[in-house]
Amino acid sequence: MAERKVYWHLPGFCYFRALNLAVITLMKEYPNCFREEYRIGSVYGTFPGAIWNGGRVVMGIAGKRDIEATLKLYNSRGVPVRFTWTNSCLEEKHLQDTYCNLIMRLADNGMNQVLVNTRVLEDYIRREYPHFPLISSTTKRIVETGRLMEELERDYYLVVLDYDLNHDQDVLKRLEPCAGRVEILVNEVCTPGCPRRAEHYAQQSRAQLEFDVKDVFACPNANPNKTFEECRKRPAFISNEEIGDYIGRGFVNFKIAGRGMPQQYVLDAYLYFLVKDEQREFIRGRIAALTAPAARTPARR
Repeated sequence: MAERKVYWHLPGFCYFRALNLAVITLMKEYPNCFREEYRIGSVYGTFPGAIWNGGRVVMGIAGKRDIEATLKLYNSRGVPVRFTWTNSCLEEKHLQDTYCNLIMRLADNGMNQVLVNTRVLEDYIRREYPHFPLISSTTKRIVETGRLMEELERDYYLVVLDYDLNHDQDVLKRLEPCAGRVEILVNEVCTPGCPRRAEHYAQQSRAQLEFDVKDVFACPNANPNKTFEECRKRPAFISNEEIGDYIGRGFVNFKIAGRGMPQQYVLDAYLYFLVKDEQREFIRGRIAALTAPAARTPARR
């Protein structure tokens, strides 16, 4: 039996653009250095300053040409761009936002995707942009099995599992019949079972909506040691040794967390999950060469 394809969803399509493009390029140039049957399923995140964005605050602005160029960089390589439209504070009045609608129009090619959290925005996208596959976000914090099964009964392209359920064998067993539509977050750094996680998501949503750079969430469980090695000690972490079991049970969509994290953390996660052990240093060197400033800046004539 042929091995089934496994899809990895990478963070920060803007902020980690050079790193993501390097990985996508190297997977095609050196397929034997990467784990068999692994594919890049999407790159997720937001263009800076989009008020529909949730999960992490991203300030700034991108011009129309920058948006078009970024979309083309990924889509021309067969990789969908997935927007994190998971702001939990949106109201009807925010749906006509010029910038967010511009992004949606430019990306409306049947390939790109949207993560959703609120019904008001989901209904608007279904009506105005019906060609976008919709993905139910982990920011909904669905940890009750009954609610989770109801979510999977809807027509979402994928449902991202709350990471507190990553190792819940009863839940995973129940999900097996629809495992192909479940996405699993493998390297979350936040504290498992945190009672203030939903509150944190709401604060980030308000800060994005109001462009409030000083609105900082005082998390009592914050860990200043933002390294991949520290992440591997977290209870929700899924190791390479464990992932084979998930794949065998039909789970083939895995999400690498990294928005708001240092690039070194994201690089280490990519090398660990995607690259064969004996090829990591070689791929690390190739990534360094491709992401060096000289490699990214066209030579002036």
